[in-house]
Amino acid sequence: MKIIILNVIVITFFMAACSPKNVTKMVDSSKPDPFIEQLISKMTLDEKLGQMTLYTTDWESTGPTIRGGYQDDIKTGRCGALFNSHTVDFTTRLQKIAVEETRLKIPLLFGYDVIHGYKTMFPIPMGEAASWDLQAIERSAYIMSKEAAASGLHWTFAPMVDISREPRWGRVMEGAGEDTYLGSRIAEARVRGIQGDGFGKSDRLLACVKHFAAYGAPIAGRDYNSVEISERVFRETYLPTYEAAIKAGAKTVMTSFNDYDGVPATGSKYLLTDILRNEWGFDGFVVTDYTSINEMVNHGVAKDQTDAGIMAVNAGVDMDMQSAAFQEKIKIGITDGRIKMEKIDASVRSILRLKKELGLFENPYKFSDKVRESNTIMTKEHLDASKDMAKKSVVLLKNTGVLPLAKKPMKIFVTGPLADDKNNLIGAWSASGEGRHCVSLYEGLRQHPASGNYTFEHVKGCEIEGTDRSQFNIVLEKARASDIIILAIGEHKDLSGEAASKTMIRIPGVQEDLLKALKATGKPIITIVMNGRPLILNEVEMNSDAILEAWWLGTQAGNALSDIIYGDYNPSGKLPMSFPRHEGQIPIYYNHKNTGRPLNPTDKYTSKYIDAPNTPLYSFGYGLSYTTFTYSTPMTSKASFSDADQVTISVNVSNTGNFDGEEVVQLYIRDLVASVTRPVKELKAFKKLMIKKGETKKVEFVLSKKDFEFYDQKMVKTTEAGEFHIFVGSNSDTTNKTSVFLTK
Repeated sequence: MKIIILNVIVITFFMAACSPKNVTKMVDSSKPDPFIEQLISKMTLDEKLGQMTLYTTDWESTGPTIRGGYQDDIKTGRCGALFNSHTVDFTTRLQKIAVEETRLKIPLLFGYDVIHGYKTMFPIPMGEAASWDLQAIERSAYIMSKEAAASGLHWTFAPMVDISREPRWGRVMEGAGEDTYLGSRIAEARVRGIQGDGFGKSDRLLACVKHFAAYGAPIAGRDYNSVEISERVFRETYLPTYEAAIKAGAKTVMTSFNDYDGVPATGSKYLLTDILRNEWGFDGFVVTDYTSINEMVNHGVAKDQTDAGIMAVNAGVDMDMQSAAFQEKIKIGITDGRIKMEKIDASVRSILRLKKELGLFENPYKFSDKVRESNTIMTKEHLDASKDMAKKSVVLLKNTGVLPLAKKPMKIFVTGPLADDKNNLIGAWSASGEGRHCVSLYEGLRQHPASGNYTFEHVKGCEIEGTDRSQFNIVLEKARASDIIILAIGEHKDLSGEAASKTMIRIPGVQEDLLKALKATGKPIITIVMNGRPLILNEVEMNSDAILEAWWLGTQAGNALSDIIYGDYNPSGKLPMSFPRHEGQIPIYYNHKNTGRPLNPTDKYTSKYIDAPNTPLYSFGYGLSYTTFTYSTPMTSKASFSDADQVTISVNVSNTGNFDGEEVVQLYIRDLVASVTRPVKELKAFKKLMIKKGETKKVEFVLSKKDFEFYDQKMVKTTEAGEFHIFVGSNSDTTNKTSVFLTK
């Protein structure tokens, strides 16, 4: 009753201040909105700049908090949004200040890094990308949004859609890997999951596409470093995922820390106005990343914070995260004409419009419901979805027949620093997730219905990092007395993520030494790798009988892995990023150019290494199953087609093994002769489908002009007549192909 009365009072305040009508109606951004225009006309410059300012709270932070007193800023209208503020109690307390103690009573916007779960944790985004299951990814994004919205949040800084060919860069764990097509489809799915079709519903959040642009291509894989890529590579490889997210309806965009073509993204009119708004028609608002306005001084393009703030506004930034540049430094730029007031009003307008579309003017406590919070967080439905997503994310890298486990009495020895670990299963960027809620691998194995066939022993063996081998003797004693060994190794959650770049992407500590010692016992070894990036797994490949790439799978990790190990679920994941044999191969990716001297093992003077193969250890799209699939030669519906036409590619896929299984059927093209060099393969379509043992299914793909377009020598997107190879298979190494001709 108190909440209802308070809501009525708040709505009355809004009516008196602004006299809004139908305030929750979706706004056509191309037309002036009377309510918003009236509100802007009443705002002082400080209040306008306040709406353009985003501060962190003292709940927690994603970086050094450089400015306190945010509660006083709320009272004076000098802050329009807060991040790292969550739970109904906390956000309600802050919202009351905004709508009861300020002149215009404009509600706050609350944001948080909800990346792969809020309380119910799902696999890290790289892991989810390995599922190649767009429906499951969308559902995951919806559930994390539903939980976060129930906890008082309006906005998440997700999805991260940065394409990256750099496993040394720790933030690959937040993205979808190396491929533009797969990344674009996943970007769309995540935006749909976060925002939904009916934007403004109380179980959805504002999506924020980040980091615009090309943040995933830092020189040497070092976070925050400069980006040096051509305009062609920029537009063909890195830009499409952002555009896909915008076209899917994303309402906000976050700038990146890096520079592109010599200009920091936060100050780049080319990125934020020419491309984002003018080319793509984006009409939401742009927020900076943490203190990135101030960092333009370090970049050397601004002499001070004032200069940097002016540059950011004129480039197209609408909201400053944490720098305090807009609130404290740029007034002089408005006074002396370097910033036009129309620019400020446009930014404020875009921010207020989204607050209105969220329904916050009508009810600022729309997302503040203690009962809903209690009934929404970590429900059985959400936990089941987390387990399902986790199972779909696991990639079977090797299997000599030891998986699934035989259904007969066996002694299982479970070891490794991650075998009974909970805290690392939630992964980096884990929002409000808590390790104590996770199911460890060892727990999952013992509590599974099939566990009655087996007896278990467990010894940790070693730490994730460090050189302590003191447990090796007891480990080997237990291993020799067992029938099979399950070893869980990898990274702890702080070894990937932001500010976690590495020159050596190997399993740390003495974990590989533990594996090699176990190998000497002669017992079969199932190795489970938990990590946030592609790792060098040569030793794991040589010394394991089976390998499961398990990423950080989230709350239900142990239960999901147990289903796979016991054979209740047949793994179907495929790698979204190549796993190199050596760091010296990086960057390594499947869709490279052929060069003028393509690899020829018998010719010294061709493009190759003298100390390692050119190929990765595990290629993009690779992943095994407990069953086997065979492909027929692909067929085309016609030998040639034109720009105005379509061509259908069909292939028969047969399950020739002993298990029902899902297969990701992947279609790649190669343009044989063009006016500019083209990749040896490009993913253009995929389908994931269940095929029962002994069954054959016909799979069809329809290709059209857009699938064959590229940028010509004048950087105009076009198609050119000629022959294309069409590859259809289970990964990017497939040689199963046919040809089709595009005519003009």
